[in-house]
Amino acid sequence: MKKVRLMALAAIFIISCSDETTVYSDASEDISMEGSKAVLESSILYDDAGVLQISSEDQITGKTAKGSDEEQAGDYPLTLIARVDAPSYSGAENLGASHVHVDGDYAYVSYNTVEDGYAGAIDVVYVGDPTDPRLTSRLYYTNADINAVEYNDGYIYAVGGVDSEKSVRATSNSFLVKIPVSNGRMDTTAEMSFGFQEGFNATDVKVTDNSVIVSSGKDGYLTSYKKSDLSVQTEAPFADLRSITIDNGNVTLLDGSSGVSFLDATFNVTRTIAIDSDFGNFAKRTLAVSDSEVIVSEGSKGAGIYNKANGSLKEYLPIVINPEGVAQSDIVTNAVALNENILFMANGGAGLSLSEIQGNGTDMVGVMDLNGSVNFVASKGDYIFAASGKEGLQIVKLNRPDATLTARCADLPHYKGSANLNVNNGETAEYSGSKSFNQLNINGTLLLCGSWTVKDNSYINNDGIFEMKGALTIGRNNKQKNIAVNSGATLRIEGELTIYGDLILNEGARLEFVGNNSTVNIFGKVQKSNSAEVKGKFNDIKNKF
Repeated sequence: MKKVRLMALAAIFIISCSDETTVYSDASEDISMEGSKAVLESSILYDDAGVLQISSEDQITGKTAKGSDEEQAGDYPLTLIARVDAPSYSGAENLGASHVHVDGDYAYVSYNTVEDGYAGAIDVVYVGDPTDPRLTSRLYYTNADINAVEYNDGYIYAVGGVDSEKSVRATSNSFLVKIPVSNGRMDTTAEMSFGFQEGFNATDVKVTDNSVIVSSGKDGYLTSYKKSDLSVQTEAPFADLRSITIDNGNVTLLDGSSGVSFLDATFNVTRTIAIDSDFGNFAKRTLAVSDSEVIVSEGSKGAGIYNKANGSLKEYLPIVINPEGVAQSDIVTNAVALNENILFMANGGAGLSLSEIQGNGTDMVGVMDLNGSVNFVASKGDYIFAASGKEGLQIVKLNRPDATLTARCADLPHYKGSANLNVNNGETAEYSGSKSFNQLNINGTLLLCGSWTVKDNSYINNDGIFEMKGALTIGRNNKQKNIAVNSGATLRIEGELTIYGDLILNEGARLEFVGNNSTVNIFGKVQKSNSAEVKGKFNDIKNKF
């Protein structure tokens, strides 16, 4: 592994008026950049990319009995786009993803170590093109855990814990570093700024227009730094800070010793929500705030949902699975995230769950088929980002139809029915929406307008017609599945076709692309008979035709 090692420069430091927080500006001998393009490229993994299943609560608890109603198509056509393999270097072979921040076309990922001692890393991942995610930059920190990260206005702000006894500059274990970044690449040759504050470990960071707000955990502080030079503006002691949110300009905190605190501009507590859950020692816990609710990750209890106005408990969302071979200490809700009316819970070894927030309560949808222990989750736009310990970063696409596609499909009925969609000979079926199927079996004529996934092999049988407008994904890379277009049958695509398996065009089959903007992304191969036809313009992502 090729690394570019940095030389230490002389430190320039500023001591705050409380003598608790120290700010340095220099480079660091503890930081190195990954200099190998091959390492960066090989860190993007597609081993298990493809269609994701969601196990419902009834399936998990065994309430779905044999002989009961047929399985229905799912409402969430999720796909795993790729994984970013967790970094590893000498002395830090067990790094795990700890936090994700998404801004524009990039995801910023922090890593810490599960071992004794300190080691960490930061990744910058380009996610602007779901067919081509790229690891654009990787930084190694040999003497520090990185627990949280946020990008803002050309800089990455990362916080964590450092071994102050081994560092030439650290005055305390909790630290903040400000790293220049441009076009997805961190620049450690430029000036970096460091801040150190009391507390065992810095746990979270949020950046506003003028300030950088950092929490340090046990016996630590909430500190506001001036964004331009990291000079200290305001600070206040707290017993056990875990997470920060900024809600309409106001700071809301999760304190493991007491619960949720709402602060004014000078960090005075204006009101609280008392929570007596066991938040664990030095464990990741977060909160999410909506217009009317505060949602808190509460370890083994799951997630607590509280009325934002009066602090009353509305409900608990429990962890619904208890996987074999997973320690009870790892079956905990580490983090929560909101995306419109969807609530995600990062449940450690019990996976990543998805729930819908309804007007009269929260409906558990199920648990995603992801590997690894999920430490943190972020969701923005059409994506979910799961920080999954040694599995690194997992990038999941929700595949929600955009407004333009939804408008085009408005005249068609929404599909409601079996997960195995069969269209009989002589039958015509037309549907809109976004669903996950087990299988498609088409003998007649089918039009799907929207966003769709299919888990298993699918067939367009003799003289059948399947027209798809929108996006269709079939199979998964570790369980590849095919779509077969048989004699005289037609597959007509206007949009995006992704197959984790083979496209089989048998004798007399026709594949037609409508318009000028269709794409096809095939992870297997194209099996095309001599008499099969392919017509129209399309972008062949992997050059399989």
